[in-house]
Amino acid sequence: MSIVPSLTEAIAATHQHLLVGATDWCTQPADLEVTRVRGTKNPDVDVIRELVPDVVLANAEENREQDLDALRAAGLAVWVTAPTTVGESLDSLERMLWAIIGETPHWLEVAREVWSTPYEGRRRTAVVPIWRRPWMALGRDTFAGDVLARLGVDNVLAESPERYPRIDLGALPEYEVVVLPDEPYAFSPADGPEAFDRPARCVSGRHLTWYGPSLVEARDLLTEQLR
Repeated sequence: MSIVPSLTEAIAATHQHLLVGATDWCTQPADLEVTRVRGTKNPDVDVIRELVPDVVLANAEENREQDLDALRAAGLAVWVTAPTTVGESLDSLERMLWAIIGETPHWLEVAREVWSTPYEGRRRTAVVPIWRRPWMALGRDTFAGDVLARLGVDNVLAESPERYPRIDLGALPEYEVVVLPDEPYAFSPADGPEAFDRPARCVSGRHLTWYGPSLVEARDLLTEQLR
């Protein structure tokens, strides 16, 4: 079972019948019918234990360590991913899928090909908010930051001591564009751009932050949304 939306999608796109449970936030595929175990930050350990999964798929960033410890204490095997780049995510997915299904799915091979070509063109600098009230943004060593860098957009907070720092909108380094994903905060053309005096680009949070089958179409989609 999986308590990470992107990993749920990765398994479901390959062998959906292997999933016995997922979180309420696991929205892909839309027709997924499995037992729901609450959220990524508060999974129902008792329900998960009753499902008797062979392994629980988790992520070091999305899931809390105390929940993972509780799952292990319940006698469950937990597979934890922690990629911070596109390359690491593809390698991590391949290891995980080989261990679970014994094969590399076609979509993963396509994703590798899609992201194998380096970006060529003019680069832009950006601030990438992920939350407001308080304002927070992408900082150092993030998967989403690497995705953007591969599309010619450089995060001006990439050298921040924190991965997701709180920010003062009046004290940001110079930047050219604001990138506003629709998750985890649901930024939209009507909620977010008005706070900045730079051009804003609203993008798909799933394609910017999920690593799985969405990587196949993420490069083309984000490139278009970032224009």
